[in-house]
Amino acid sequence: MRKVLFLLCATLVVVGSAAVAMTLDEALELYQNDSIMVSYDAAGKAKLEEIIATFRTALGVTDALNEENEDAVDAFAVDPSLKPVVNKLTQAYYAYANVFLSTDENESTYLKGKHWGLKSLRMNPTFKQLQDKDFVDAVKVETDVEALYWTTSNWLRVSQKHALQAVFAGVPAKTQAMSERCIQLAPNYVAGGPFRSLGAYYSGLPIGQDLDKALYYLCHVITDPACSACGDCQPAITNANEYFENRTFLAEFYYMEKKMWAEAAGILQTVIAEPIGAKYPMMNAYSQENAKKLLAECQKHM
Repeated sequence: MRKVLFLLCATLVVVGSAAVAMTLDEALELYQNDSIMVSYDAAGKAKLEEIIATFRTALGVTDALNEENEDAVDAFAVDPSLKPVVNKLTQAYYAYANVFLSTDENESTYLKGKHWGLKSLRMNPTFKQLQDKDFVDAVKVETDVEALYWTTSNWLRVSQKHALQAVFAGVPAKTQAMSERCIQLAPNYVAGGPFRSLGAYYSGLPIGQDLDKALYYLCHVITDPACSACGDCQPAITNANEYFENRTFLAEFYYMEKKMWAEAAGILQTVIAEPIGAKYPMMNAYSQENAKKLLAECQKHM
């Protein structure tokens, strides 16, 4: 009798686990406001891992596929109707590496995101044909903002770890073209994400850093406190201040680079003081924690 009860309980556990497994639709529903709606805690990390696993299953990916290898991912067959899932997987890998992994352990995840992003772009026959001749020319006719933006985001993070190699491989020109194309197509995407990308890009170049250009782009995503450091900026995108990373980027990639510690600290304090809100739960909570670390660095110099 005990054996029967044990087997019955085990069966119920297995059935119950299958019953609560995340479906593809449920995973896709967690994408709102161009962001992933999970919390910035252990539960959110587990949920994001579940999202990634759901997308990989939907695409037919197994552990036999080396996602860190660009050629392997490029050769992997994906139904064209699943291109949106590829884009969401690219974004999920970026979010997971950026928010939940340390800098010592996130490179492989960024690589996976970069390779799936390139996979998505190459699922467009026109892009694939043109990129064989000139990658930048292919970018100029691409219209998939998600693929462009998240490919760039992952690629830039990988490049930061191998900056000089990336320069000599021509990565800066490619990623710059992708960000500029995103601005043409959807400047408001992820609360001005293309402007953020270019601002950080010009600030972080190992050769040819241009803080004036960095400021020009970052000023497009600052509404409060008002950015008055340059006189010819265009109006900021709508509701830019709701996305805290816009301000942390201005502090980190402009004011701190200029060693303007008090100015950077003032901006970071506004981020720390605000409620996280419901619109960007993971990213705003993460940005607040990052703002605290950046503020501590500023205070060392004040």
